[in-house]
This record gives sequence, C-alpha cells and structure tokens, in this order.
Amino acid sequence: MPPVNILIKPASSACNLRCKYCFYKAIAENRKIPNAGMLSEDMLDLMVKKVLEFADDHCGFAFQGGEPTLVGLKFFKKLIELQKKYNTKRVVINNTLQTNGYTIDEEWCRFLTENNFLVGLSLDGPQEIHNLNRKTVSGGDTYNRLMKTAALFYKFKVQLNILSVVTGLTARKIEKIYNFYKKNGFRYLQFIPCLEPLEVERGGTDFYLSPEVYSKFLCQLFDLWFDDFKKDKYISIRQFDNYINIIADMPPEACNMNGKCSIQFVIEGDGSVYPCDYYVYDKWRIGTIGENSLAEMISGDVAKSFVAESVKLPEKCRICRYVDLCRNGCKRDRILTADGEMQTAYCKSYKEFFEYTLPRLQEASLIVERMRM
Repeated sequence: MPPVNILIKPASSACNLRCKYCFYKAIAENRKIPNAGMLSEDMLDLMVKKVLEFADDHCGFAFQGGEPTLVGLKFFKKLIELQKKYNTKRVVINNTLQTNGYTIDEEWCRFLTENNFLVGLSLDGPQEIHNLNRKTVSGGDTYNRLMKTAALFYKFKVQLNILSVVTGLTARKIEKIYNFYKKNGFRYLQFIPCLEPLEVERGGTDFYLSPEVYSKFLCQLFDLWFDDFKKDKYISIRQFDNYINIIADMPPEACNMNGKCSIQFVIEGDGSVYPCDYYVYDKWRIGTIGENSLAEMISGDVAKSFVAESVKLPEKCRICRYVDLCRNGCKRDRILTADGEMQTAYCKSYKEFFEYTLPRLQEASLIVERMRM
C-alpha cells in the first residue's frame, strides 16, 4: 500500500486571522454547516485508531485549518499519546502542522521540536507585502507577530518551511520576496498560486493571478533560484524540487503535480471526510470517521467520481512536449476550454516557463542525482 496521508482540520474553518484571499473561508461559506466545530477527544481517539489500522508502512498526519492551533496544545499532546498507543504495526509516522503562528509560544515550540513536527509558517514576504492580505480580525497588520514566531521556531530548532501565497500583485515583487527569505535564513519555501473561490468567475477578485503574470513570476524566481543553486547556496523551492524529481524519473511528492487526483482523506472537525482540501464541499463528502472505514471511503462512488474527473487528458496536452512535466496541473486550476475539455488555466504559464528553463532544470536534475549517489 502507498503511504497514507491524512489532512485534519481540528478547528474546522475557525481562524484568528482574516486573510483576504482565504480559500477555505470561501469553501466553508458554501456548505450547509460552515464551521463543523472542534474535533473532540473521542473523535481524535477514533480517528487515530482507524487511520493506523488502515496504514501499513508510512502514515502522514497533517494539520491545517482554519487555524489548527486554536484547538489547543493539549489536543496535540493527546495526539502523540494516541499514536503511540495505536501504532501496533510500527508504522513510520510523520506529523506536520500548517499555522499562521499567532498562538505559538515557547511551550508550543518545545512540543513541536520534541515530537519532530514539520511546521509550515504562512508568511508572504517582507512587511509591506505580507501585510497586504494577511490581517487580524480587526483588520490589523500581522507581520511583526509572525516574525517573532519565526524567531521562536529558530530558537527551539523547529523544522520550518515557509508557505507563501502568490497573488497577481505579489508575483510582481518576487525578487524582493526571495531576497527577504534569504536574508532571514528561510531555506525551505513553498509558493502557492492564490485560489479564487469556485463560485467566482476567474479573474473576478483583487488577488487574481493571471497566466501572463504567473509565467513571469516562475521564470524570474527560477533565475534567482538557479543562480544560488550554481553557487552551492541551495534553497529548496518545492515546485522546482518536484520538477527535478520528475526529470530524474522519480514521482513528485506534491499531489497537484501528479496529473490526476488521489484521495487525501481530509477530516473536518465533526469527523466528516472529504477527498481534497480544495473540495471540502457537501457534495464531495466521502464518509465519516466511525461510520465508514477508510477502505470503504476510498472505494466509494463519490471518491471514484472525484478521481475520475481528474484523469482525462486534453488532446492539446497529449501532443505538448512538456506534458510529462506539466501533467495538466492541479484539478483545482483547470477551466473549460472552447474545445469542451478541462485544461489548466496556467497552460501558457507552464509552456513559457519550461521553454525558458528546461535545459537548466535538466542540468540541476543531473547534479542532484549525482549528489544522491
């Protein structure tokens, strides 16, 4: 069995910030029950038990939100107890946490380090860029608080990645953002194209990221990254790392780069389960912890339909020289073309990016492959 990855939203859609581009807020507002409540200790116990019964060799427990730390540190301490209790098959467990950092203190940091959590911190760049969209409930700025949290993570040697949301405006400032991350010692970066709500016509928001702007962003970011790579100043950018792996005939670890969907088991606060973080809508509910086994969920009609929708490759993709790298992108970014096929809205972006970078991507892949030997 391949590794089992579970994404848990222990605080459902609850959050202590009000980021302007929050895709999960838009999802929650389009469900019958916007906030499913905090995951109870009984449900946590049942979830860990069922997941570890299902998993074989490896299992990932990822916590997101909303803001997952709102459920409290006691919850996460109980998680570790339950993982030890139910891990009778000696499965390798990886715990990850995506946070806005607002509740983090020294006690949190000690716990995260002692239990080997990989933490993603949401930080969009330097102060004037980060504060554009990431606001408090009252509309205040969040940058200073986030940088204090980052300092705490470094003090306690927490494994840290930076997650940066790319909007049409911030994409134009990537050199400044990249140099800011370098200056502050952030060496593991993930750039996520901003998601507009499914209910809004594409391009209908202030943070829209157009294919033209995204193309320039990717090419400029690659130039910056490759220059450091050649100088042995390696910075991990998840998207580029995955392209390097694909070129080396290794599977990408990022699900949105596989070319088709898989079932991610997204567990909401009430124990309901969905196939993907981007599709936690009522129509895509695949089951409930305690009522359905994970095996039943993954083999059910809703799950099969969800995956099937992502498999078909448009004819334009089939004849494209870059199809093995692009793979038609993430399902969430696909749009209906004039030919009646679902194709990534960023087709132009990826073509221009690969035309500009492919020889250097191949060179980087060969260097990394030699380093692995």
